[in-house]
Amino acid sequence: MRVGHVWLVGAGPGDPGLMTVRGLEALRGADVVVYDRLVPPTLLDEAPANALRIYAGKLTESHCLPQEDINQLLIAHARGGRRVVRLKGGDPFVFGRGGEEAEALAASAIPFEVVPGVSAAVAVPAYAGIPLTHRRLASSFAVVTGHEDATKGPGHLDWSRLATAVDTLVILMGARSLPQIAAELVSGGRASSTPVALIRWGTTEAQETTIRTLGDLADPQASLDLRPPLVTVVGDVVSLREQLRWFDGTPALETAMATA
Repeated sequence: MRVGHVWLVGAGPGDPGLMTVRGLEALRGADVVVYDRLVPPTLLDEAPANALRIYAGKLTESHCLPQEDINQLLIAHARGGRRVVRLKGGDPFVFGRGGEEAEALAASAIPFEVVPGVSAAVAVPAYAGIPLTHRRLASSFAVVTGHEDATKGPGHLDWSRLATAVDTLVILMGARSLPQIAAELVSGGRASSTPVALIRWGTTEAQETTIRTLGDLADPQASLDLRPPLVTVVGDVVSLREQLRWFDGTPALETAMATA
């Protein structure tokens, strides 16, 4: 039997309309779809009706399937001659563990293709009206995970150095770690008055954006909603939201239309 093929496909950040054309092509030809928790449910309808759908979602303390089991699942179905789509939220190579899955496939001589997706790191701030760079306010940005692998040993992120290394910080995941992260950023020289956007369920109808400061976030007594899925943006560009927000309530557009 011929060996099948695996596509590591980025499903985007939540809005089904942000799925790429190439990703849809792969999904519509799939025999097997292995999908994550944050994949928009409507995208699964794009797969053939007879395609096998396998849920492999993860929460911080609850993994439906361990990563190694997911790797072996992809390999087994491909060796059975099937066209396998590994459908992952955001982009598979941006904190999506797609690199590990690609390594496993390569080591097993399984043909694969990586289909990049629109990363939540750029899409979610954009839907909240926050440009990551701005000629006047920010010439650099970094995308950082707030939830590192505790088994890595030495080499953990040095938040005190990141504090002033770039203008805008985008922190993915790690909701529970944000107060500690904020405290380290302030300790590293970032002003406690720096605005912070906390964006939940970005790009979806459930999107919620809360604006605070680093000092608020670092305050252990502060009452903040820090539940996942959460994208956090730290930097002066956050101050542009009230003027540029267009998705979750559009006061700027409404004002412009009223005065046109």
